[in-house]
Amino acid sequence: MQKTLDLILAFAREEDGVTAIEYGLLASLVACGIIVAATGLGTQLSSTFDYVAGKLLAANPA
Repeated sequence: MQKTLDLILAFAREEDGVTAIEYGLLASLVACGIIVAATGLGTQLSSTFDYVAGKLLAANPA
């Protein structure tokens, strides 16, 4: 019984799992930030290309 209790206590004191969870949460936060930035940049870039295409068509109608 003491050996089982010692194993449970050793498992509770182990910090490697906690560190892995922290890194996982940090990685997911960074991924969310990248997604938000890429979405905003993509929308802005699309608007810029539409503007340039409109100007080119107006300057040189086919």
